[in-house]
Amino acid sequence: MRIVIGITGATGAVYGITLVRELTGAGVETHLVLSHWARRTIELETDYQIEAIGKLATRVHSVDDMAAPVASGSFRHGGMVVAPCSMKTLAALAAGYTENLITRAADVTLKEKRPLILLPRETPLHEIHLENMLKLARAGVTIMPPVPAFYHRPTTITDLVTQTTGRVMDLLGLDNSLTPRWRDS
Repeated sequence: MRIVIGITGATGAVYGITLVRELTGAGVETHLVLSHWARRTIELETDYQIEAIGKLATRVHSVDDMAAPVASGSFRHGGMVVAPCSMKTLAALAAGYTENLITRAADVTLKEKRPLILLPRETPLHEIHLENMLKLARAGVTIMPPVPAFYHRPTTITDLVTQTTGRVMDLLGLDNSLTPRWRDS
């Protein structure tokens, strides 16, 4: 299986980084695209080096490379995740505006009827944010804000990020042990 991952400049880069690491570790072929602002956000929010993140992925594509394989519908994959997804990227997708490889690959994923999962990061949300999310949801996009769950009693930020990553993998149909499961009492 192949999965395309886009990381935008919204806060929460650790979601995309963790997803790439877990998917690759599960034997999934990962194709990563980092926006220009994602690179800066990673520097501000994490101790990761960009080169180290690239080594987590099977393949890294430049956000400016509109000739990359992931820009074409003929590039078969099992879905795409944008984590985190900035409101700029969400708005571009809602308008069908494909100015870079993340929005182009997401647009192609949508037109080819493949799973597209967005982890939008913004709060509070205003009416335009909500309308863009609704428009994309009606087009078949899964809108999954990374809202923490507490039923598994997380004790670290890593616990919260890992639980969200497991839910994304669930939505892609990938077995994982990252998400705590409900059990019969």
